[in-house]
Amino acid sequence: MSAPGTNTEASTVKLIARRNEDRGGADHGWLKTLHTFSFADYYDPRFESYGCLRVINEDRVSPERGFGTHGHREMEIFSYVVSGELEHKDSMGNVEVLRRGDIQHTSAGTGIRHSEYNKPKATEPVHFLQIWAMPHTSDLEPKYFARHFTDEEKTDKLVTVVAPVGSEGVIHEREAKGPAPVQSNVTLKATIISPGKSVEHVFPAPAEGTAGRKGYIHVVQTSGYNTLQAKGNRVKVNDTLELAEGDGAFAVGQKDDKLVIENIGDSPAEVLVFDIQ
Repeated sequence: MSAPGTNTEASTVKLIARRNEDRGGADHGWLKTLHTFSFADYYDPRFESYGCLRVINEDRVSPERGFGTHGHREMEIFSYVVSGELEHKDSMGNVEVLRRGDIQHTSAGTGIRHSEYNKPKATEPVHFLQIWAMPHTSDLEPKYFARHFTDEEKTDKLVTVVAPVGSEGVIHEREAKGPAPVQSNVTLKATIISPGKSVEHVFPAPAEGTAGRKGYIHVVQTSGYNTLQAKGNRVKVNDTLELAEGDGAFAVGQKDDKLVIENIGDSPAEVLVFDIQ
């Protein structure tokens, strides 16, 4: 990954901002979307992926509209629902309506087909983040997983909602407590930070032979769709880098380095933190 921006440091952590107004995306009427990485008609060779993390799309889908049946293979795909109701159907026979706090994860493996729609007769858009990660193993049997995490669980705590298969607390069942299992070297943590409060992410040891452990921070656009300079809830990372809704930041740290994320605004900020091996 090569990205423009201003480097800041706290301890040995390096941060590069990914500003909201620089993301790709489009307003298709029925779909308002923003892309952190190259996707569909948006292409920037500097932002094709980050480690195994391939897609972070922040989508808003109008009532009774959505993504028709289409195929995927060799990709780990999960949806993080912010508001509204998202109806999922797939070729494995799964039919589910996802609401705020739900995580839906599809391990596409050798191939699946699915559709995602705003629930029929809905009156509001469904707002969710669609996230893709590249698997560490190919030719796997397709699997589907669903998890739920309440706002209370996430308030002022970093809660692990997706983690690699075999990690502590990961149950390899369709529905269970704890993180959804992913066949990729990525962990996703979620939090809702109250004004004046902060959370910490501690970097695990980087893989041997690498320059450091990768991380990515994304501030969710909870106050509305915006393609311009980020506004709304604001956080400060390691007391140096300010981010607002839609902003993100690439991070690289060494073992036991910390990302300290503080809410410097006046309302709760919803933040996702990725740990990437």
